Amino acid sequence: MSLAESSLPSAQARASGSSFYTAMRILPRRQREAMFEIYAFCRAVDDIADDGGEVKARRAALAQWRAEIASLCAGKPGHLGGLSGLGEAIRAFDLQREDFFAVIDGMEMDVVADIQAPEWATLDLYCDRVASAVGRLSVRVFGVPRVEGPALAHHLGRAFQLINILRDLDEDAAMSRLYLPREALLAAGIRATAPQDVLADPRLGEACAPVVARAREHFAQAMQIMARCPRRSVRAPQLMGDVYQAILAGVVARGFAPPRAKVRVPRRLILLALLRHGLI
Repeated sequence: MSLAESSLPSAQARASGSSFYTAMRILPRRQREAMFEIYAFCRAVDDIADDGGEVKARRAALAQWRAEIASLCAGKPGHLGGLSGLGEAIRAFDLQREDFFAVIDGMEMDVVADIQAPEWATLDLYCDRVASAVGRLSVRVFGVPRVEGPALAHHLGRAFQLINILRDLDEDAAMSRLYLPREALLAAGIRATAPQDVLADPRLGEACAPVVARAREHFAQAMQIMARCPRRSVRAPQLMGDVYQAILAGVVARGFAPPRAKVRVPRRLILLALLRHGLI
């Protein structure tokens, strides 16, 4: 995929399919538009990682994105059209180049090799890059106090990504990927690392249990942090957290034996979350 093919034709349109779309929509316009730009960037580089084309071409496309981000963060226009909104968001909220680069680094981990049963340390690094780094960008837009923002991004980002891993086991396996940690597989007695073999093992639920527990612990830490923050600054992440905790509950209730139906959050639960946080 070329850089031109991964440009940002409509930031809001790209964000509309996200689990976070409702949370982004409740923000004031300036913050909302910045979040749409961040999400569109993430979608663009994620599309490169998932494209399935030649590794060399995908790495080159990610390298081009690094150059674009470097230019925008230096206050210069990017070479690709359609990035003025992202540049405005970077300037308005002092978004950091290193966090954008971390996201790209995470996508490159998926490009250079299909991740299969990584060690916990590698998985944690991956979660930091593809999720917590996005959180570090987001908390600046939300207005979370600087003293609390990095820790909130750390915990909430990891919780979200671990839930994505549990929810998307079959989708990832179709791309020859398996993000469940090797230590959890071995503890469950599963020595295979090939995605389809692991997903067919009757002990899969045992291997997923530590991932569920770690996601819940990250949520607990994030909730404590948000309780210390001004309410207005954490309304969006609280709503995101409610949605993802509902996804986690659905995944656990469904179980991990095949066939694994896709877990979706009913609209009524989103409305209840909006009411709970005084957003409607």
